[in-house]
Amino acid sequence: MRMNPRRLFLIAVPYGWLLALFMVPFLIVLKISLSDTAIAIPPYMPTLDLSAGWAGIREFFSGLDFENFTWLTEDDLYWKSYVSSLWIAAVSTFFTLLIGYPVAYAMSRAKPEWRPTLMMLIILPFWSSALIRVYAWIGILSSEGYLNQILLWLGVVDEPLSILNTPLAVYIGIVYTYLPFMILPIYAALEKMDESLLEAAEDLGCTRIAAFWRVTFPLSRPGIVAGCFLVFIPSLGEFVIPSILGGSHTLMIGKVLWEEFFSNRDWPVASAVAVVLLLILVIPIVLFQRNEEKNA
Repeated sequence: MRMNPRRLFLIAVPYGWLLALFMVPFLIVLKISLSDTAIAIPPYMPTLDLSAGWAGIREFFSGLDFENFTWLTEDDLYWKSYVSSLWIAAVSTFFTLLIGYPVAYAMSRAKPEWRPTLMMLIILPFWSSALIRVYAWIGILSSEGYLNQILLWLGVVDEPLSILNTPLAVYIGIVYTYLPFMILPIYAALEKMDESLLEAAEDLGCTRIAAFWRVTFPLSRPGIVAGCFLVFIPSLGEFVIPSILGGSHTLMIGKVLWEEFFSNRDWPVASAVAVVLLLILVIPIVLFQRNEEKNA
Protein backbone atom coordinates (compact mmCIF):
# COMPACT_ATOMS: atom_id res chain seq x y z
CA MET A 1 0.00 0.00 0.00
CA ARG A 2 1.47 3.32 -1.07
CA MET A 3 1.60 6.05 1.59
CA ASN A 4 0.09 9.43 0.82
CA PRO A 5 2.95 11.96 0.19
CA ARG A 6 1.22 14.54 2.38
CA ARG A 7 0.93 12.09 5.25
CA LEU A 8 4.55 11.02 4.73
CA PHE A 9 5.63 14.67 4.95
CA LEU A 10 3.63 15.25 8.13
CA ILE A 11 5.28 12.21 9.71
CA ALA A 12 8.76 13.05 8.45
CA VAL A 13 8.82 16.61 9.82
CA PRO A 14 8.58 15.75 13.56
CA TYR A 15 10.88 12.75 13.17
CA GLY A 16 13.41 14.86 11.27
CA TRP A 17 13.18 17.52 13.98
CA LEU A 18 13.71 14.87 16.66
CA LEU A 19 16.67 13.41 14.78
CA ALA A 20 18.37 16.76 14.22
CA LEU A 21 17.80 18.31 17.65
CA PHE A 22 17.83 15.27 19.95
CA MET A 23 19.38 12.13 18.51
CA VAL A 24 22.39 13.75 16.81
CA PRO A 25 23.37 15.87 19.87
CA PHE A 26 22.79 12.86 22.12
CA LEU A 27 25.05 10.65 20.00
CA ILE A 28 27.75 13.33 20.08
CA VAL A 29 27.54 13.56 23.88
CA LEU A 30 27.50 9.75 24.13
CA LYS A 31 30.63 9.54 21.98
CA ILE A 32 32.43 12.10 24.15
CA SER A 33 31.40 10.18 27.29
CA LEU A 34 33.20 7.10 25.91
CA SER A 35 36.37 9.10 25.19
CA ASP A 36 39.38 9.96 27.36
CA THR A 37 40.42 13.37 28.65
CA ALA A 38 43.19 15.06 26.70
CA ILE A 39 45.04 18.37 26.89
CA ALA A 40 44.07 19.42 23.40
CA ILE A 41 41.36 21.05 21.35
CA PRO A 42 38.88 19.39 21.64
CA PRO A 43 39.80 18.22 25.16
CA TYR A 44 39.14 14.53 24.54
CA MET A 45 40.42 11.65 22.44
CA PRO A 46 40.07 9.77 20.17
CA THR A 47 38.76 11.87 17.32
CA LEU A 48 37.57 10.45 14.04
CA ASP A 49 39.99 10.94 11.12
CA LEU A 50 38.23 9.93 7.92
CA SER A 51 41.34 10.68 5.86
CA ALA A 52 42.98 7.57 7.35
CA GLY A 53 40.29 5.34 5.88
CA TRP A 54 39.14 2.13 7.57
CA ALA A 55 42.27 2.02 9.70
CA GLY A 56 41.35 5.39 11.20
CA ILE A 57 37.77 4.24 11.83
CA ARG A 58 39.00 1.05 13.57
CA GLU A 59 41.43 3.05 15.67
CA PHE A 60 38.63 5.47 16.59
CA PHE A 61 36.26 2.78 17.85
CA SER A 62 39.04 0.87 19.64
CA GLY A 63 39.78 3.99 21.69
CA LEU A 64 36.26 4.19 23.14
CA ASP A 65 35.58 2.72 26.58
CA PHE A 66 33.26 2.95 29.58
CA GLU A 67 35.85 4.15 32.09
CA ASN A 68 34.00 7.43 32.70
CA PHE A 69 30.80 5.61 33.64
CA THR A 70 32.81 3.37 35.96
CA TRP A 71 34.30 6.47 37.55
CA LEU A 72 30.79 7.78 38.30
CA THR A 73 30.09 4.69 40.40
CA GLU A 74 33.39 4.95 42.29
CA ASP A 75 33.19 8.61 43.34
CA ASP A 76 30.53 9.36 45.98
CA LEU A 77 30.12 12.92 44.71
CA TYR A 78 28.18 11.86 41.63
CA TRP A 79 25.64 9.43 43.07
CA LYS A 80 25.05 11.77 46.01
CA SER A 81 24.43 14.58 43.51
CA TYR A 82 21.89 12.45 41.64
CA VAL A 83 20.08 11.46 44.85
CA SER A 84 20.07 15.03 46.15
CA SER A 85 18.79 16.37 42.81
CA LEU A 86 16.02 13.75 42.67
CA TRP A 87 14.95 14.61 46.21
CA ILE A 88 14.98 18.39 45.65
CA ALA A 89 13.13 18.04 42.33
CA ALA A 90 10.51 15.70 43.82
CA VAL A 91 9.87 17.88 46.89
CA SER A 92 9.75 21.04 44.78
CA THR A 93 7.28 19.39 42.39
CA PHE A 94 5.08 18.34 45.30
CA PHE A 95 4.92 21.85 46.76
CA THR A 96 4.42 23.35 43.31
CA LEU A 97 1.43 21.04 42.85
CA LEU A 98 0.18 21.86 46.35
CA ILE A 99 0.18 25.58 45.54
CA GLY A 100 -0.62 25.41 41.83
CA TYR A 101 -3.70 23.18 41.94
CA PRO A 102 -5.85 25.53 44.10
CA VAL A 103 -4.80 28.47 41.95
CA ALA A 104 -5.73 26.63 38.75
CA TYR A 105 -9.00 25.46 40.30
CA ALA A 106 -9.91 29.01 41.35
CA MET A 107 -9.09 30.30 37.85
CA SER A 108 -11.31 27.65 36.23
CA ARG A 109 -14.20 28.57 38.53
CA ALA A 110 -13.85 32.33 38.07
CA LYS A 111 -16.26 34.26 35.87
CA PRO A 112 -15.42 33.88 32.15
CA GLU A 113 -14.70 37.59 31.76
CA TRP A 114 -12.05 37.40 34.51
CA ARG A 115 -10.20 34.36 33.20
CA PRO A 116 -8.08 36.15 30.54
CA THR A 117 -6.91 38.65 33.18
CA LEU A 118 -6.02 35.88 35.61
CA MET A 119 -4.20 34.03 32.84
CA MET A 120 -2.21 37.16 32.03
CA LEU A 121 -1.20 37.52 35.69
CA ILE A 122 0.14 33.95 35.67
CA ILE A 123 2.09 34.50 32.44
CA LEU A 124 3.30 37.98 33.44
CA PRO A 125 6.56 36.78 35.13
CA PHE A 126 7.71 35.34 31.77
CA TRP A 127 7.97 38.90 30.46
CA SER A 128 11.15 39.39 32.50
CA SER A 129 14.35 37.37 32.64
CA ALA A 130 14.27 34.32 34.89
CA LEU A 131 17.79 35.16 36.01
CA ILE A 132 16.70 38.60 37.21
CA ARG A 133 13.74 37.12 39.05
CA VAL A 134 15.97 34.60 40.84
CA TYR A 135 18.44 37.33 41.77
CA ALA A 136 15.54 39.34 43.22
CA TRP A 137 15.05 36.61 45.82
CA ILE A 138 18.47 37.45 47.27
CA GLY A 139 17.06 40.82 48.32
CA ILE A 140 14.05 39.05 49.85
CA LEU A 141 15.70 36.10 51.63
CA SER A 142 19.01 37.60 52.82
CA SER A 143 19.58 38.48 56.47
CA GLU A 144 18.91 42.15 55.68
CA GLY A 145 16.21 41.31 53.16
CA TYR A 146 12.58 42.31 53.07
CA LEU A 147 11.32 39.05 54.58
CA ASN A 148 13.45 39.36 57.71
CA GLN A 149 12.65 43.06 58.02
CA ILE A 150 8.91 42.31 57.97
CA LEU A 151 9.24 39.42 60.46
CA LEU A 152 11.33 41.56 62.82
CA TRP A 153 8.88 44.45 62.52
CA LEU A 154 5.94 42.17 63.33
CA GLY A 155 7.82 40.67 66.27
CA VAL A 156 7.60 37.13 64.86
CA VAL A 157 11.38 36.60 65.25
CA ASP A 158 13.99 38.20 67.50
CA GLU A 159 16.88 37.88 65.07
CA PRO A 160 17.13 37.52 61.27
CA LEU A 161 16.51 34.07 59.85
CA SER A 162 19.25 32.37 57.81
CA ILE A 163 17.35 31.33 54.70
CA LEU A 164 19.69 32.33 51.89
CA ASN A 165 22.32 29.71 50.92
CA THR A 166 20.21 26.88 52.33
CA PRO A 167 18.12 24.13 50.67
CA LEU A 168 14.98 26.03 51.75
CA ALA A 169 15.98 28.95 49.51
CA VAL A 170 16.43 26.51 46.61
CA TYR A 171 12.93 25.08 47.18
CA ILE A 172 11.48 28.58 47.26
CA GLY A 173 13.29 29.55 44.05
CA ILE A 174 12.24 26.42 42.15
CA VAL A 175 8.61 26.60 43.26
CA TYR A 176 8.41 30.28 42.36
CA THR A 177 10.11 29.84 38.98
CA TYR A 178 8.18 26.79 37.79
CA LEU A 179 4.78 27.50 39.36
CA PRO A 180 3.23 28.72 36.05
CA PHE A 181 4.25 25.45 34.39
CA MET A 182 2.12 23.62 36.94
CA ILE A 183 -0.84 25.99 36.89
CA LEU A 184 -1.36 26.25 33.13
CA PRO A 185 -1.84 22.54 32.21
CA ILE A 186 -4.06 21.94 35.26
CA TYR A 187 -6.13 25.01 34.38
CA ALA A 188 -6.46 23.78 30.79
CA ALA A 189 -7.80 20.44 32.03
CA LEU A 190 -10.21 21.99 34.54
CA GLU A 191 -11.43 24.78 32.27
CA LYS A 192 -12.84 22.39 29.67
CA MET A 193 -14.52 20.11 32.21
CA ASP A 194 -18.29 19.78 31.87
CA GLU A 195 -19.85 21.26 35.03
CA SER A 196 -22.99 19.22 34.51
CA LEU A 197 -21.00 16.21 35.75
CA LEU A 198 -20.68 17.87 39.16
CA GLU A 199 -24.38 18.65 39.22
CA ALA A 200 -25.15 15.03 38.37
CA ALA A 201 -22.84 13.79 41.15
CA GLU A 202 -24.52 16.09 43.70
CA ASP A 203 -27.96 14.96 42.51
CA LEU A 204 -26.88 11.37 43.16
CA GLY A 205 -26.04 12.19 46.78
CA CYS A 206 -22.41 13.31 46.68
CA THR A 207 -21.30 16.21 48.80
CA ARG A 208 -19.23 18.93 47.14
CA ILE A 209 -16.05 17.49 48.59
CA ALA A 210 -16.96 13.97 47.48
CA ALA A 211 -17.89 15.25 44.00
CA PHE A 212 -14.52 16.97 43.78
CA TRP A 213 -12.57 13.81 44.60
CA ARG A 214 -14.78 11.54 42.49
CA VAL A 215 -15.22 13.78 39.43
CA THR A 216 -13.05 16.90 39.31
CA PHE A 217 -9.76 15.47 40.52
CA PRO A 218 -9.77 12.38 38.24
CA LEU A 219 -10.64 14.52 35.21
CA SER A 220 -7.78 16.90 36.02
CA ARG A 221 -5.27 14.05 36.25
CA PRO A 222 -3.81 14.61 32.74
CA GLY A 223 -3.10 18.24 33.63
CA ILE A 224 -1.52 17.18 36.93
CA VAL A 225 0.74 14.68 35.21
CA ALA A 226 1.75 17.18 32.53
CA GLY A 227 2.43 19.86 35.15
CA CYS A 228 4.52 17.51 37.29
CA PHE A 229 6.63 16.53 34.29
CA LEU A 230 7.08 20.18 33.27
CA VAL A 231 8.32 21.01 36.77
CA PHE A 232 10.24 17.88 37.70
CA ILE A 233 12.30 17.49 34.52
CA PRO A 234 13.92 20.97 34.43
CA SER A 235 14.20 21.05 38.24
CA LEU A 236 16.30 17.89 38.22
CA GLY A 237 19.00 19.48 36.09
CA GLU A 238 18.64 23.00 37.51
CA PHE A 239 21.88 24.96 37.81
CA VAL A 240 21.08 28.67 38.14
CA ILE A 241 18.78 28.52 41.18
CA PRO A 242 20.99 26.30 43.41
CA SER A 243 24.07 28.33 42.42
CA ILE A 244 22.48 31.68 43.30
CA LEU A 245 20.22 30.80 46.22
CA GLY A 246 21.74 27.58 47.53
CA GLY A 247 25.40 28.50 47.52
CA SER A 248 28.04 25.86 48.10
CA HIS A 249 25.92 23.94 50.61
CA THR A 250 23.42 22.66 48.03
CA LEU A 251 24.53 19.63 46.01
CA MET A 252 22.77 19.17 42.66
CA ILE A 253 23.85 17.40 39.53
CA GLY A 254 23.49 20.54 37.41
CA LYS A 255 26.20 22.27 39.44
CA VAL A 256 28.45 19.21 39.19
CA LEU A 257 27.92 19.12 35.43
CA TRP A 258 28.87 22.79 35.13
CA GLU A 259 32.02 22.30 37.21
CA GLU A 260 33.17 19.33 35.14
CA PHE A 261 32.62 21.11 31.83
CA PHE A 262 33.89 24.62 32.56
CA SER A 263 36.12 24.43 35.65
CA ASN A 264 37.76 21.01 35.33
CA ARG A 265 37.41 20.88 31.53
CA ASP A 266 36.78 17.16 31.85
CA TRP A 267 34.36 16.84 28.96
CA PRO A 268 34.23 12.99 28.91
CA VAL A 269 33.20 12.74 32.59
CA ALA A 270 30.76 15.65 32.18
CA SER A 271 29.23 13.94 29.14
CA ALA A 272 28.87 10.69 31.10
CA VAL A 273 27.08 12.63 33.87
CA ALA A 274 24.77 14.15 31.24
CA VAL A 275 24.01 10.76 29.64
CA VAL A 276 23.07 9.22 33.00
CA LEU A 277 20.93 12.25 33.82
CA LEU A 278 19.12 11.92 30.50
CA LEU A 279 18.47 8.21 31.10
CA ILE A 280 17.09 9.00 34.57
CA LEU A 281 14.63 11.38 32.91
CA VAL A 282 13.72 9.39 29.80
CA ILE A 283 13.20 5.91 31.26
CA PRO A 284 10.38 6.86 33.71
CA ILE A 285 8.65 8.90 30.99
CA VAL A 286 8.73 5.95 28.56
CA LEU A 287 7.46 3.53 31.22
CA PHE A 288 4.68 5.94 32.16
CA GLN A 289 3.58 6.35 28.54
CA ARG A 290 3.49 2.60 28.02
CA ASN A 291 1.43 2.17 31.18
CA GLU A 292 -1.00 4.87 29.96
CA GLU A 293 -1.32 3.11 26.60
CA LYS A 294 -2.15 -0.19 28.32
CA ASN A 295 -4.77 1.45 30.53
CA ALA A 296 -6.32 3.41 27.64
